[in-house]
Amino acid sequence: MSLKFIIHYGLHFIVPFLIATLFFKEKWKLIFLIFMCAMLVDLDHLLADPIFENNRCSINFHPLHSYIAIAFYVFGLCFKKTRILCIALLFHMLTDYIDCYL
Repeated sequence: MSLKFIIHYGLHFIVPFLIATLFFKEKWKLIFLIFMCAMLVDLDHLLADPIFENNRCSINFHPLHSYIAIAFYVFGLCFKKTRILCIALLFHMLTDYIDCYL
C-alpha cells in the first residue's frame, strides 16, 4: 500500500468517523452514515473513460466534483437541513483535492 492510498482512504473513512464521534457524540452514527453516503458523489466517476486513472485529479474533472457543484455544496451550508451533508461533501472535495497533490 502506498502512502497516497493510506492518506486518501484515511481521510475518506477514518477522519469522518473521528469528526462524527468527537463533535456529534449524541448522534455520531447518523452523522457518520451521512458522511459515508456523501461518498456516493463518486458515482460520477462512472461517466469517465477510463473510469479510474491513478494520476487524474477528480476536482473539476467529474461533474459532481466540479467548481459549480462545489459552489452548490457551499451554498447548502446556509440551510440547517442540508448543512451536515454539505460539510460531508465539502470534506470529500477537500480529500480529493489533497489527493491531486500527493
